[in-house]
Formats: sequence, C-alpha cells, structure tokens
Amino acid sequence: MKFYICTFGCKVNQYEGQEIAELLERAGHTRIDRFPKADIMIVNSCTVTAESVRKTRQQIRKLRNLNPYGIIILTGCASQAEPDIINDLPEVDILLGNKTNTDIVDAINEYLQKHTFTSRFSEHKSGDSFCGTGITRFDGHTRAFLKIQDGCDRFCSYCLIPYARGRSRSKSLEDIDKELKSISKNGYKEIVFVGINLSDYGRNTPYSLPDALALAEKYDNIERVRLGSLEPDHITDEMIEKLAKIKKFCPQFHISLQSGSNNVLKKMNRHYTAEEYEHLVNKLRNTFEHTSITTDILVGFPTETQEDFNETLEFAKRVKFEKIHVFPYSVREGTVAAKMEQHSNSVKNARAQMLITVAKEVRCKVLNKQIGKTVDVLFEKSMLNYSDGYTENYTPVRVYTTENLQGKILTVKINLVNEFDECCVGEII
Repeated sequence: MKFYICTFGCKVNQYEGQEIAELLERAGHTRIDRFPKADIMIVNSCTVTAESVRKTRQQIRKLRNLNPYGIIILTGCASQAEPDIINDLPEVDILLGNKTNTDIVDAINEYLQKHTFTSRFSEHKSGDSFCGTGITRFDGHTRAFLKIQDGCDRFCSYCLIPYARGRSRSKSLEDIDKELKSISKNGYKEIVFVGINLSDYGRNTPYSLPDALALAEKYDNIERVRLGSLEPDHITDEMIEKLAKIKKFCPQFHISLQSGSNNVLKKMNRHYTAEEYEHLVNKLRNTFEHTSITTDILVGFPTETQEDFNETLEFAKRVKFEKIHVFPYSVREGTVAAKMEQHSNSVKNARAQMLITVAKEVRCKVLNKQIGKTVDVLFEKSMLNYSDGYTENYTPVRVYTTENLQGKILTVKINLVNEFDECCVGEII
C-alpha cells in the first residue's frame, strides 16, 4: 500500500515521522509525496500551541475531503496529550499516541481486518523506558536528526509537553552508536542530536550528553555534530568542558530563554534567572570560538507587564542573539497558566511584532560582522540560480550558482548580507 505522512512540530516529531516511514517500508508499504493517491494518510501532530492543534484538525479534514477512501491515522503529541480530540474528528480511522506510534503496522493490519475505528492509545507512566526502532536515513534532508532523549520533568506553567511526552528518559549509548553507524553509511555529513529536553540526556545514568556526541568521532563520513534545543540550567561547566573537546562539534547553542524578566520566569516555573542565563551565554562565547547563541522567547504570558516585556526587549538587545524565535503565548487547557487572567490577542501580537523587529535588527548586525570572513558551508538546498547552506555556527550563507551544491561542504568567502532574506552572500573559493 502507498502511504503519505504529514508532520507538524519540532525536530523530534520530524525524526519520528521518518521512524514511522521506515517501519512501514520494512512492512512492504511505499512512501509517496502526494496524499490524494495514498492508501494510508498519517498526520503526526503537535500540541505546543492551540494553532498547531487547529492545523492538525484542518489537515485531517482536508485529507478526507480530497481522499475519501484512504485510511487516516492520527498520531503525535496532540493525540497523546488530548486523546479526546478524536471525538470531533470522525474522519480518523486509527488513533495512536506518540507512545504507541511504533505499533502502526499492527494497527493498520487490525483495521484492515475489522474495518472499524482502531485505537492503540496508551498513557505515559513514570518509569517508562525509552522506546523506538531508530532510523537509517532522513528523507528530504541534508542533515540527519537523531533522537536520543524523550520526555520532560520540568512542568513549565504554560506547557503541555510533559503530558504529551511523559517523563524524561534517554536512549542508550549502544543504540545511539548503532544508529550513527547506519546513518553514516548513507552519506550524511551532519548529525543533529535532538530530544524533548535534550540537555537532560543521561540523567540517572553513568553517561552524559557529550558522551553521546563523542560517538560520532569514529565515523569518518560524519563531519559535524550539532545540538538541538537546550535548557540553560542543565548546561554545567563539566558539560561545556567536555563539548569543547569534541572535534566535530558545531559551536551553535539554541538555549530557550522564554523571557528576560525574572518576574515572568518565576511565574513560568523556569529554573534560572535572566542574570544566570546571560552569565552562561558569556561563558559559552568565551569558551568556543565563533560560537552563536539562538533562542526562543514567549511574549504575552498572562503575568507579563509592559515593564516585564521591556526588560525582555533590552535583554535581547544586550545579549545580541544570532536568532530569536518569537512566539505569542498560547493558552493550553490543563496548564497552570491557563487559569490566570489572560492578555488580549492584540496585546500579545503587538508585543510579538515589536520583539520580531528588534530580533531582526540584532540579527542583521550580527550577519554584517561576518563580511570578509572565510567559512565552510554545508549546502542544504539548491534552487535554479543559487544554493543555501549553513556554517558550523549556523550562519545562513547563499551562493549564486546554477550548480547543484546540495550535500556538499565548501569553503566560501562572505561578501555581503541580504537583509531581506536574513542571510550572508558569498562566493566559493
């Protein structure tokens, strides 16, 4: 049978979409890119924001409308955290949470036998082990994501993820090594290690996050290793020291800030202060040459005053983040923050736009400092007359050429900045 996968959300979800695809392929099914011709249509959902859940519902109805006879499967974080979502989605034939998405082949076989709604939903429990079958490649990507951690114990007051993903747990070094070996054979030059709370990797075990990254050192085909999103209070001096010894490590740190106001951080149930965050950033920049710091910031949190927001704006300007992902606060029922008095959408959107403007100004200044530098770029996509890629510290670089450079690491001299597309422009040397 032919199957189609639509994945919403984070790098972990994207990894699991690939994991599902390989499971189905091993069972004899064929992946296609056009859902109207698919026998099986899978929606791998996200629950971080209300908007992501809305998009999930919209996609399911679109699939059914344009493919009335295909089997629709809903999996991912929305179905795990909010299984009642199925009550107003009669289009769904099979329900899987992210805990049971590796049961997909059995679930399909069961549905084909009974032709009635099939559920393989199971709640997360404390003490759950890390599960998954792993991947050998990453379709449609030059870089391969490798999930090594799942779950979160933090329970930030605005977030449903601990309910969607369960408690923190880690993949064994042995399983990581096997997966790296398979991925390296398929020619991927860069591996991005990802997790729901990646910096918590290895807790209550003898190993740590740098131990996982160091495994890639022995595979010659792999030239770069990179980290996904990290929590600031988990980045210890020992971790920094060990990461600095990994030759293939890319010095880019995506460290979630969420707010530059200590008042808001406390209400969010974050476990650090703005001052501690800034101290960490300075330490990383002093330790790693050409390092870059990117972040997430949530604006319009229920208790965020105008003064609190102004502190966040000033913090962003002072720290000079290479990139900021800005999110207006989204109410998630079942969280502590959902019970607080809420800001209007107009306030949240206005603050988001103000921060986006500041973030772009800071980013363009950072990019302009790259002019004249010679850098190595891994090209990720090639268009008709240009190719785009990233340096080790995740600076976006464009080269105008008709040659297909995708998947190649080449040396480029940066000549100017395209501020509209927020990238550097250079020439191969």
